Amino acid sequence: MTKYYGAIEAGGTKFVCAIGDEQMNIVKRAKFATRRPAETMPEVIEFFKEYPLEKMAIGSFGPIDVNQNSATYGYVTSTPKEGWANYNFLGELKKNFDIDYVWTTDVNVAAYGELKLGAAKGKESVLYLTVGTGVGGGGVINGKLLQGYGHPEMGHIILRRHPEDYYEGNCPYHRDCLEGLAAGPAVEKRHHGQKAVTIPSDNPDWEIEAYYLAQACLDYTLVLSPEMIVFGGGVMHQEHLFEKMRASFSEQMKDYVKTPALDEYIVHAQLGDDAGLTGCLLLAMDK
Repeated sequence: MTKYYGAIEAGGTKFVCAIGDEQMNIVKRAKFATRRPAETMPEVIEFFKEYPLEKMAIGSFGPIDVNQNSATYGYVTSTPKEGWANYNFLGELKKNFDIDYVWTTDVNVAAYGELKLGAAKGKESVLYLTVGTGVGGGGVINGKLLQGYGHPEMGHIILRRHPEDYYEGNCPYHRDCLEGLAAGPAVEKRHHGQKAVTIPSDNPDWEIEAYYLAQACLDYTLVLSPEMIVFGGGVMHQEHLFEKMRASFSEQMKDYVKTPALDEYIVHAQLGDDAGLTGCLLLAMDK
């Protein structure tokens, strides 16, 4: 008898839902716009009713509560997304499906997908960073999702500013954290509103961007010592950034600690838009 598993990649703009079997064949898949919970969740729940599920994994936008000892475990917490703050996401699913769940962040499931079937296949630890409208990060260390009392917020580490950068930062909470200095809106505002995709690769603003992303990689390396750091997201479609980041990382690290060869350490994601769903299905199957 075929066993079926559920996957939800819950993003700030859309939910991607899938049902897969034990061979990772996706038998059903759909996207739903992220509106208010009362509009989005009934569509999500209806989607999963066709097949009897063994287990489900959810990778959600955040911040979320991942502490199983917390009274608000399974909630989306302080998000600015309208209607979702302090919403009992996991509880709503449990009302409809009496099964086991994996509950974590969207970037953690992407990290898991890249570890098992993507750029970091065969390794035990990986960090995954997405650089787009915001900056988010997740990880798997020694085969386990990186979370404890809470989950990583890698996009909000505080950085040393580039000496030639006079942009004040874009984050409403911390101003000049990684997200405030290196997310897509920061790149564009630093360049007078020009879309990142149209900024020439030889523009010196990209050296500033690479400096911040490399500095983040340095910090993560010194604290977590992953086997690989994988980047995704719209800004990282600028492939020239990778060589700039590696060069800046080497300059900033100054040979203090050893890492794998940088062209195998700071790399582009392989699974693209399927990283999250892949990670969810693998986690649901306990692979």
